[in-house]
Amino acid sequence: MVYRLLLAATLCLALAVDQSKFRTCHQTGFCDRQRSASTPTIYSISSSTVSSPTPTTVVSSLTKSHSSNHAHSAPHLSLSISAYQSTSVFRVKLLDDQDQPAARWVYNSDRKLAHDDTTPVLEHSLALDLAPLNYEWLSPSKEQFSVTFATHDQAASSSSSSSSSSLLVTVSPFRIDLIDGGSGATLVTLNADSLLHFDDRAKSKSSTAKAKAKAKSAVAQGVEAEIDRHNGKKITGYWEDGLAIYEDGSRELRPPVDSSDDGDGDVSGDTGTGWGAESFGSHKDPKKMGDSSLGVDISFPGSLHLYGIPEHATSASLKSTKGPNAAYSDPYRLYNLDVFEYDLDTPMALYGAVPFMVSNSRENSVGVFWNNPSETFVDVRDVDVDESTGGSHGKGKGKGKGKSTHWMSESGVFDVFLLPGGSSSSSNSNSNSNSNRVAELYSQYGSIVGKVALPPLFSLGYHQCRWNYKDERDVAAVHGKFEELDYPYDVLWLDIEHTDGKRYLTWDKHLFPDPKAMQEKLWAQGRRMVAIVDPHVKRAGDYYIHTEAQAKELYVKDEDGTTDYNGYCWPGDSSYLDFTADHVRDWWSDQFSLDKYVGSTPSLYVWNDMNEPSVFNGPEVSMQKSKKNLAGVEHREWHNLYGYLFHGATANGLRRRNFGKFDKTGNERPFVLSRAFYAGSQRIPGGAIWTGDNAAEWSHLAIAAPMLLSINMVGISFVGADVGGFFGAVEAELMTRWVQAGAYQPFFRSHAHHDSPRREPWLFGEETADRLRSVTIDRYQLLPFWYTTFESSSRSGMPVMRMLWQVQLFAESEDERYYAVDDQWMIGEDLLVKPVVAPGVEEIDVLFPSECDWFDTTSLEKVDVGGGVGGLVRVSAPIDKIPVYQRGGSIIPKKMRLRRSSALMEKDPYTLFVALDEQGASRGTLYLDDGVSFDYKGEGEGERGKFARREFVMKDGELGNSRLGEGGEEEGLEKPWIERVVLMGVKRKYTNVKLGGVDLEFSCSEGDEGICVLKMPGVAVLSDWTISFSES
Repeated sequence: MVYRLLLAATLCLALAVDQSKFRTCHQTGFCDRQRSASTPTIYSISSSTVSSPTPTTVVSSLTKSHSSNHAHSAPHLSLSISAYQSTSVFRVKLLDDQDQPAARWVYNSDRKLAHDDTTPVLEHSLALDLAPLNYEWLSPSKEQFSVTFATHDQAASSSSSSSSSSLLVTVSPFRIDLIDGGSGATLVTLNADSLLHFDDRAKSKSSTAKAKAKAKSAVAQGVEAEIDRHNGKKITGYWEDGLAIYEDGSRELRPPVDSSDDGDGDVSGDTGTGWGAESFGSHKDPKKMGDSSLGVDISFPGSLHLYGIPEHATSASLKSTKGPNAAYSDPYRLYNLDVFEYDLDTPMALYGAVPFMVSNSRENSVGVFWNNPSETFVDVRDVDVDESTGGSHGKGKGKGKGKSTHWMSESGVFDVFLLPGGSSSSSNSNSNSNSNRVAELYSQYGSIVGKVALPPLFSLGYHQCRWNYKDERDVAAVHGKFEELDYPYDVLWLDIEHTDGKRYLTWDKHLFPDPKAMQEKLWAQGRRMVAIVDPHVKRAGDYYIHTEAQAKELYVKDEDGTTDYNGYCWPGDSSYLDFTADHVRDWWSDQFSLDKYVGSTPSLYVWNDMNEPSVFNGPEVSMQKSKKNLAGVEHREWHNLYGYLFHGATANGLRRRNFGKFDKTGNERPFVLSRAFYAGSQRIPGGAIWTGDNAAEWSHLAIAAPMLLSINMVGISFVGADVGGFFGAVEAELMTRWVQAGAYQPFFRSHAHHDSPRREPWLFGEETADRLRSVTIDRYQLLPFWYTTFESSSRSGMPVMRMLWQVQLFAESEDERYYAVDDQWMIGEDLLVKPVVAPGVEEIDVLFPSECDWFDTTSLEKVDVGGGVGGLVRVSAPIDKIPVYQRGGSIIPKKMRLRRSSALMEKDPYTLFVALDEQGASRGTLYLDDGVSFDYKGEGEGERGKFARREFVMKDGELGNSRLGEGGEEEGLEKPWIERVVLMGVKRKYTNVKLGGVDLEFSCSEGDEGICVLKMPGVAVLSDWTISFSES
């Protein structure tokens, strides 16, 4: 095939993104205009307009007292402040008084469809949790307002006696401070530098008309350049990198990179930089609705590090993009894009976007959620801070350090959530311990966008994927080899070549003549399958999805609002379903019915790719912003939501596909992998995310952990990177180290491009295959721990994969290294992982938090940190070992018997690994349910779900098991038992171990801190019991 031959030739070149295909801030009108503004627009509150129309809302009007741009004056704004009772989260909205409702699109984020967990909305309970707000003027002159309004001088002192965090708003210049209720410290400040920006859409719309002639000229020039670029050749298609494929079979060559060239984007308009219609290459953005950008500066006084706003291939701690020590010249960009062969260490946009930022310091952990799905840029800079006001100033004028950010969005409304988290002195915390501050923050965030859904157990196993397993014979051969080697795996994947000519939800009848039998054979041995389903729909008259979607008017439209949009993707000419419409999502979910998706079975799950959305011949390999949904709203307003909505609708389809046939209740948990994501993706049941098209290079292995930590930082925990790298050939050492790292990351899948050499585990030789199998077995032994950690996160909102400072025990540490280290991580609270990410390494430095002891999970021996510098210890890491350590004071449940899939482990017994702390104590939990259904939630109000949550506690020489909390309904669950207990760090010389007066068999190693093994204690997981250890 021409496509494959051309791509094979391209892969011989060095992998690097074609930067000319993607815009920078300078090439983006609204960003360039806001970022380069020399004079800010000053807004002030009209004191006479302050009121409380409802007990839960305070409102007022804002007017401008000075504008940085006279030709495009700033509009009057309406301010609305609300708060939420259970979390003390504040919500600040600004709306343009002059806008008509249709002019600025407001995503209806507070709605929820009945019985649809996948509706991508803010948590529907928010409306029921609104807190009453009280306010009081602080002076007769009405320059200050208590609780929500205040002046600079009293902002830092007036709320120090408050029992909870509060908002203080300065009337002129307008600004809002979030104040900690215990210390009175400023946590977050909006508009400290008066960078509040709000385009007057009515005026900019008229200016856009004036700019059309210039824009048309620029586009005409771009078209001429496009013709010259193709040398008159006829274009027959496009590849994923946006380069043309010609009629003669040749392919457009990537232009050479000119570092001095800032690109061919034209952002100039009739009155200055960035106004009116724009062009990028040959693509035109007419902006018929006018300019509608908005922005504001948000500062974090005292902040040491900022995190979040993924997805970017860079460090977890955000680097500066402005100032004398800026690491990047461009802001972080949030705009979902299909970036072919992405670069590393850059703030350019990738596949997902979540506008949530976390600030951390010794005193507090706070968050800001910018609820806007349009294209957004965020500048980050280090500042000196006047601690009495929280304002940022020039170098040397402040009393401390902090961080300042500048948020700039192309459109939408100003809707910001301020999350106070918990601080060392705040009474918001459920306890007096500073260590709960991170948990407070994620509880608050989870109450807004939702918490991670509990995935089905099988999806936490190993996934084997490739573009593409060629046919049913190939699938059978790969599966058979896994069986032969007793190599555990749970899911085998099929890419786009399994379809009938890229018609999704179909099968190539020659390559896959009996897909049901193929799936059923795998399922008979405990394995499932996943098939890819992308959002672009082939425009073919013989394709039922297209003909029905076209007849029902379900597609995104061109600018005229009536013609179906036609873009180019894998099938060729394609249209795109409008997933912003409820009825379209509902229709799409129905397509997964077993009766409609012919050849599918209940053991087939789905992979959503290319859902940014990717359009090969579109600007930046995506959809033009001027295209419209069925409600007439331009794509620019909802771009970052598209893949998220598609993902949710697909998951809902898998949930309801068995109605009336295999599962009358639609009770089975789905599994759907997505490349694109947005805030709330974690709520989608079985909704996993991966980091896209990485490369088989050591640098891509190294960047995987920071990227995954950043995505976890915003609450999306079910994430992973393609093990082995998608592009290129991977050699045995790199594959070994990557499988080791992937086995300790939430989503564990190996994947490769079709022009990459095959890389099934046995193809690297027997010695390497044994290593890969061994670490994969480790993953399966830890499935009870992974599942328990996910279930805990589904209630707490905490990430599954955490930086050191996010762990409760280490949150109050003064060791600032915890804040930046992103090449090692914690799984929950109990496992520390430090993979090897460079060739030829036999030893590696691990930072061990000094707050507890650590035990090597392979040798079970205590780590000697005495010779390390501040906890940094060099440990042995030969090729067959990944450094993994269990925290002293924890108990981790494992299933140690070798099985070939998670389904075959269901009735296996448990082994408890008990790592004792200095006092000889430890604690751990185990969560159990059926692993596949929603029964754990319970059906009716007040009905307990079917699950078990057990707590194991070792204290004063006794190991006990009891139900944790109220628990669930344990009847009907499997009745597993404990076959072994392993104690590490034993200081006492135990001579007797008894259960109810009956002696138990045990053995202990020699040494001051030995290992004791209790065999066959004969106790059940779902029964309360106590085992006593004594020295006499």
